[in-house]
Amino acid sequence: MTTVIKRNKWEIWRDVIFALFAREIRTGFNDKFGLSWAVISPVVFIFILSFIRGRIGGADIHTIPAFTFMALGIVFIQSFLQTLGAAAGAIGKNKSLYAFRQVQPISAVVASGLFQFLVKLFVIFGIIVLMYFLGMEVTISNPLLFIYCYAVLWLFAMLSGLAFGISELFIPEIKKIRDLMTRPLFFISGVFFSLQDFPKDYWYLLDWNPILHAIELARFSVYSTYGSGGVSLNYLTGVTLVTFTLSLCVYHISWKQAISR
Repeated sequence: MTTVIKRNKWEIWRDVIFALFAREIRTGFNDKFGLSWAVISPVVFIFILSFIRGRIGGADIHTIPAFTFMALGIVFIQSFLQTLGAAAGAIGKNKSLYAFRQVQPISAVVASGLFQFLVKLFVIFGIIVLMYFLGMEVTISNPLLFIYCYAVLWLFAMLSGLAFGISELFIPEIKKIRDLMTRPLFFISGVFFSLQDFPKDYWYLLDWNPILHAIELARFSVYSTYGSGGVSLNYLTGVTLVTFTLSLCVYHISWKQAISR
């Protein structure tokens, strides 16, 4: 006699996310250089930019070594941009799977976001190992703050991707708008500079950007001497909570109509 195992909705959702996550891993690392290139590419980029930044601002930037300063900025901004793009594209990419009623768009977004999170963990680990073997100082003054800033920025990116992904199914041109909106973020999010490089009277032109808050607070978490002037953990958290609410509202209202288009 066959035994029927009943699962609740949370167990089904967990299994679907795990299956989609495993699928992301297979497709993302389906060649010999998949994981290696995901780590090597940002490390080389960091070396080049830290060399240039060091030539401009000296070996230390507001008490932080130029390499560490650039590494934090590049890892955080790449994590945001890649998670946002992957989450937004995951809904359309997995559209054929929605024929199975257990699979919903939000599951694809979460699986894609978790995959990007995993890749960036490898990148951070690779950078730390490289710094150790090169004799660079590896220190984190406040590990919990660093983890929190990274996790909140990742969540903010994934939720933003969810809202964009749903919207793009209704209006495909929104993808072009998203591309135009995200390109300047590399230059206005504190990747190449510190908020402290600008007079306080002009901070309001930049501190509306939550990514800037995450990057500057991450630098502060690594070197407490860096300071946290002009940035706020409450602001970063508040923006993420608002995005969380709005994205889930948009998703709940329109996901069925979106995937039927």
